[in-house]
Amino acid sequence: MIAPDSLATADSQAWHQHLARLIRSAGGTGFPGLLEQTLQALCGFDTILINTYKGQHRPLLIHDNYPPSRREQGIERYLSEAYLLDPFFKAVHDGLDGGAYRLRELAPDRFESSDYYHHYYRALGLADEVGLFARVDADVVMVVSLGFTDQGPRLTRRTLQALRHASPVLEALLGEYWKWQGHRFQASLEEHEPVEAAFDSFGQETLTQREREIVRLLLAGHSTKSAARELDISDGTVKVHRKHIYQRLEISSQSQLFRLFLDHVALVSRQQTEQ
Repeated sequence: MIAPDSLATADSQAWHQHLARLIRSAGGTGFPGLLEQTLQALCGFDTILINTYKGQHRPLLIHDNYPPSRREQGIERYLSEAYLLDPFFKAVHDGLDGGAYRLRELAPDRFESSDYYHHYYRALGLADEVGLFARVDADVVMVVSLGFTDQGPRLTRRTLQALRHASPVLEALLGEYWKWQGHRFQASLEEHEPVEAAFDSFGQETLTQREREIVRLLLAGHSTKSAARELDISDGTVKVHRKHIYQRLEISSQSQLFRLFLDHVALVSRQQTEQ
């Protein structure tokens, strides 16, 4: 039984008024904007991205609050190349399709030491991020990413718990929105060719299949031990493979590996665009 006292406060009344407006708008085109306002009243985030994921296709952006001056760094780079190393994208790929999760809950053990983290994530000034996941169709997952910067309100345990409590309702509303508005995005979603091939073809003529698997794990932020666990091999074997990778690619650091990979992704993306 729900305690009546928990619903008899001014804060509860304000939240349910926001929620009522959101429910009434769920099938309309203005729902994403109203969702932003509702979540802002709940947790005071700094940035929001609502992306749609289908299989290995590139994410399709539905809504964001980024100013023009930050769109290239915060959105264009993510949609064109950086998403391949994003823990949220990996989580969807692995089957996560519901709930609220902090970035660090889904990220590899050395994620905050990775070049992706520093060149993309920290470059935006983000200190934390929460993803609200919702399966809105058999093969489509929407993710509402809420970013918290160093200058804004901090993400507290209480805030995260509130988002988790609210997530079942928000998932249902996102599903309702997609049911009525998804047709507007289906064609664009299909047109977003996957750049997943970049992982498969990176170093194809130089590296072995096992070495390419290790490259993917290292770029995503796995430590030697974590990569070894993922592949069920010893730490020493990973270190040997890593040495061979650097030698064969003629590089001497993981930063050079990251840059080489992004250049390859950009090449694959251009080739797909020209087809």
